Amino acid sequence: MSKAARAIAALRAGRPVTVGGLTIAAVETVTDELLSLLDPDARAPILLSGARAAALGLANQRDAATPDAPVLIERADWLTPSSVRSLVDAGQDFARFSAGPLTTRSPEHSDDTSAALGLVRRAGLLPALWVLSDRSALSLESCEATAAIAPRTATIAARAALPVEGLDAEVQIIAVRAEEDGSEHVALQVGAPGGRAPLVRLHSECLTGDVFGSLKCDCGPQLRAALRLMAEDGGGILLYLRQEGRGIGLANKIRAYGLQDRGLDTVEANRRLGFADDERDFALAAAILRSLGHREIRLLTNNPAKLAGLEAEGIAVTRVPHHLPANPHNAHYLAVKRAKSGHLD
Repeated sequence: MSKAARAIAALRAGRPVTVGGLTIAAVETVTDELLSLLDPDARAPILLSGARAAALGLANQRDAATPDAPVLIERADWLTPSSVRSLVDAGQDFARFSAGPLTTRSPEHSDDTSAALGLVRRAGLLPALWVLSDRSALSLESCEATAAIAPRTATIAARAALPVEGLDAEVQIIAVRAEEDGSEHVALQVGAPGGRAPLVRLHSECLTGDVFGSLKCDCGPQLRAALRLMAEDGGGILLYLRQEGRGIGLANKIRAYGLQDRGLDTVEANRRLGFADDERDFALAAAILRSLGHREIRLLTNNPAKLAGLEAEGIAVTRVPHHLPANPHNAHYLAVKRAKSGHLD
């Protein structure tokens, strides 16, 4: 298991990890009891993403004024572990008065703070960390990680035939493992491209849409339509990527849904939680395509970020538009993707 994979597992389990010169623990998962051992004087500051600091109204402070730059919140007596968990949870923003007083300061080791926030995002946790200064207090073995945590190599782990309802084509399911963090993804190979650049769809996992038929997004219909188009075209590849909620994870996606119930759109909800509007890294998709022997594809997409991400990794891409009708529940969501995320017509 790689260092990044061990660090992600440790953060999810509430254990401290080291990233360069920092020792950190996730606000969301570390217990009060362990935190009291790691930070006996209760002086550990809180590291937040710039987006979350802005949502808390801190951008008017000099040390929090740079957009998207990590921000340190100095510890105050009222910032108990419980109040900090409330502070970083955007779902509670509308149930309290403005938080404060909060004092910010510029983080040292800026590369390490960015890497630490990237790591906790990869763990599917809120981008909020305790920064622990006294390493001598650590009685647990910590993991190390570096800024280079994005998976860019993939290996085929297993493959088998998979009959799929409604498809008049042979389908093979291929399990692929990202070597850097151990995450597992799937490629569905439909038919055979016949020597042409294959028709490809990058589909990020969407439990609510793909499995439960949610009408809030267009993910489920896009998935099924892409498979039909591949069968009609004679062959194609659907990459099913474990990037739930545009890369923020299932729990955070449901938090974003709660914020949307209060009137925020998708982009606003993600940013209030402390994430970018899209946290996905399509370098992994390029690595999977290379592992399958493809460096030139026809891509079913309306998302320019997918085109740019694959092309940056050396994949030659021809775009094939992929539009489906809106419904009353997702029409605003689709309009926001066009207006704020640059999705193409």
